[in-house]
Amino acid sequence: MSGTRACGTSATPDQVVATSPRRHRIAVLALPGVPPFELGIPSRVFGSVTDAEGRPLYDVTVCTADGAPVLSDAGFTVQPAAGPEALAAADTVIVPPTHAMPELGRGGPLPPEVTAAIAGIRPGTRLVSICSGSYVLAAAGLLDGRPATTHWNLAPEFRRAYPKVKVDEEVLFVDDGDVLTSAGVAAGVDLCLHLIRRDHGAALANRAARMCVVPPWRDGGQAQYIDRPVPEATVASTTATRAWALERLGEPLSLLQLAEHARMSLRTFTRRFRDEVGMTPVQWLTAQRLELAKQLLETTDLPIDLVAHRAGFGSANSLRAHMRTTFGVSPAAYRRAFSPNDLAGAL
Repeated sequence: MSGTRACGTSATPDQVVATSPRRHRIAVLALPGVPPFELGIPSRVFGSVTDAEGRPLYDVTVCTADGAPVLSDAGFTVQPAAGPEALAAADTVIVPPTHAMPELGRGGPLPPEVTAAIAGIRPGTRLVSICSGSYVLAAAGLLDGRPATTHWNLAPEFRRAYPKVKVDEEVLFVDDGDVLTSAGVAAGVDLCLHLIRRDHGAALANRAARMCVVPPWRDGGQAQYIDRPVPEATVASTTATRAWALERLGEPLSLLQLAEHARMSLRTFTRRFRDEVGMTPVQWLTAQRLELAKQLLETTDLPIDLVAHRAGFGSANSLRAHMRTTFGVSPAAYRRAFSPNDLAGAL
């Protein structure tokens, strides 16, 4: 997926296939100073996911570290449904931001009740942060030595406070297997949709996105939102060329063809594309082709060679190499994990 970072431990078949008939339990930890928008993202997005019979696939519980209400940064009180016991019982714990713990920006300690609540999380529980909720995970030592992201505007401070964390402020989210972090605000929606896609496949994630009236995924990373000098009004955009390329992913598109379509020099096109999307044209094309390949693997019984051709990779070997590098699985393994009818049985 474009604008993401997926490490080698993420999205293996064992992780993405549900093995239990019960609902996946999600605990959302509301801390003092929590922004209401970010707090509500998990309930809204995961609450949109149902199986073919209309049964919810996730249980989302908002809890606090001690079970007591907390004051949001909007001035109203959040009454939790549970206390720290919800964290101990959860399959996934999500930590939204807090704007009431400035000491975390200096690498300071968590409040004792928060430390105790996080210590009660079962080993193997999936941990997720939204925006500066990454500070909470970092302060608890859960991001040491791991790749992670946070809001781009906070990245310099975050690096100083938590030098053991490998910060990448150019992506919308980072999937490091059992620990996932997202960039600012709306990137929390992107990450929740990614988790649904990882758990249940693209079809359910796309349906959840439609219910929330948001795109299933967004092009590029948060690098495109970082403050830069505003271009002149007459400066052309690469938007039309990106739309043109999306209709031709199966063709061998070259950088020169893209630049010519945009009526720019190679140098100008490459620079402007990166400014607008947050990645190079080649990186963007590869990401879009991988998304198309995943959709074809999930929804058709096309042979792997034909999937690779239609997605613009040219050969099955090329598709395998890209999928292993990006997702840690082969096309056949991905299809077995996500296909409801095991279409890949004979491949």
